[in-house]
Amino acid sequence: MKKFQTAADEITIYTAGLDNLVLENSTSEFIEVYLFAESYDDQLIKIEEKSKELFIKFHFEGTETREVVFRKFITKRLQRANAIIKIPTGKKVFIFGENVDIESKSHQNELAIYIENGIVKLNKIEAKTTLKLYSGNVYATVTNTNLEINSKDGKIKVDDFFYEKKYQQKSKENELQLSIISMKGNVFLKTEIN
Repeated sequence: MKKFQTAADEITIYTAGLDNLVLENSTSEFIEVYLFAESYDDQLIKIEEKSKELFIKFHFEGTETREVVFRKFITKRLQRANAIIKIPTGKKVFIFGENVDIESKSHQNELAIYIENGIVKLNKIEAKTTLKLYSGNVYATVTNTNLEINSKDGKIKVDDFFYEKKYQQKSKENELQLSIISMKGNVFLKTEIN
């Protein structure tokens, strides 16, 4: 676990080595990073700060988990490494990764996620959110939110209705924005009325 303060306006998180990442709002001015890794002898949280940017990375050493067969392909995806990161409000958050599941617990900071594959649970959208992924499933709840959803080969479901390839909803009255771009990802949105 690491707990620290930063003057950086932008937080960039690299998820290499993680199976799951949970993003939460911090109840203080401190950034808190919790790492749980079962199958490694040594795991490190690496923090690097450059002017107004902060970088959070993870480093693992030791025994890797066994290779598992997943749909006839051999993969080392299940590393049994999970992280929880709590970030104070007012900071932009960027997440980069390949195969990782991400949950944003109604995070109140501007958020941009760029991953290859995973299950992304955004919960309630509280700030401008951008998501780009190749494949996977995305779940979110929106209220008064401008939406721009594109999925070339995936499903888009808003409440009880399915849409092909694209769904847009824009209003000048809406304060929030959600943008999702995917090749094969499925997007499931639930709308709430204020």
